[in-house]
Amino acid sequence: MNLLAFAARRLAEAVVLLVLLSAAVFAATAVLPGDAVSAVAGVDASETQRAEVRAELGLDRPAVQRYADWAAGAVRGDLGRGFVGERPVADVLTTRLPNSLLLAGLTLAVTAPLATLLGLWTGLRGGVADRVVSTSAQILAAVPEFVVAALLVAVLAVWLEVLPRVSVIPLGGTPLDVPDALVLPVLTLSAVGLAVATRLLRASVADTAARPYCEAARLNGVRGVRLAVRHILPNAAGPAVQALTLTTGALVGSAVVVENVFDYPGIGRELQLAVAARDVPMVQGIATALVAVMLAVLLLGDVCARLLGAREGHGR
Repeated sequence: MNLLAFAARRLAEAVVLLVLLSAAVFAATAVLPGDAVSAVAGVDASETQRAEVRAELGLDRPAVQRYADWAAGAVRGDLGRGFVGERPVADVLTTRLPNSLLLAGLTLAVTAPLATLLGLWTGLRGGVADRVVSTSAQILAAVPEFVVAALLVAVLAVWLEVLPRVSVIPLGGTPLDVPDALVLPVLTLSAVGLAVATRLLRASVADTAARPYCEAARLNGVRGVRLAVRHILPNAAGPAVQALTLTTGALVGSAVVVENVFDYPGIGRELQLAVAARDVPMVQGIATALVAVMLAVLLLGDVCARLLGAREGHGR
């Protein structure tokens, strides 16, 4: 199968998965206790007023019909308006999603080179260094993001007082206007992402180094940097790209937690507020956008890995 056909098949699979996951998100919001009526009408509203608001929001219609109407609008590019404040979902995505992408981009800029170096070093060296780094990465990967964030805040913000505890952005500004507000969120995400990526890259390098053609190269006197550049890296490049891709996808979920811990003005923070208010259109639009970003990253990783020709024996 050529690259174009492979990409087309992966794209079709991603579209089907996006539709299924959007339906799953809608079903999950439908079974949550409570609805947006209390947030819109107020807790003191009478039953008559609540019924009127429910009808106005369309919550009195069957869930299947509501999802079909939302999906039809989404195909046309209309994600609707939130129940609370009647903000267009597209406007929220336009203003908040770039902040989250900036956070993810900075995290990858830190994580990718460090994970690559650690993965190569431990995968090729083995021994005590490999065990220490692998064990440390396994422990760090098991620690929840909010715990890492709390430890960093305690040390860097409370004890040393060198960084702000929360990411306060001026009204109308961007996170780049306050660079120090990005440091703690990026460090938290980098710590978690580095642990995951290092383990995946280490496994890929170690597996490639144990292949027969690498053993044959060693018997012929090829060692060190020459062995890594000529035989290991070309074969480990594809799996390495996929490992970094999976790490990027995991960052999407981690960012939702980290943004709320630091009150960072990203799309994860908006998602948490929308869930708390039972704002179904906002939750639906944001969750679907996050899924679309994740699927796009995975698709790009698959295509890049395919383009690199990560086949056994390539680069011998």
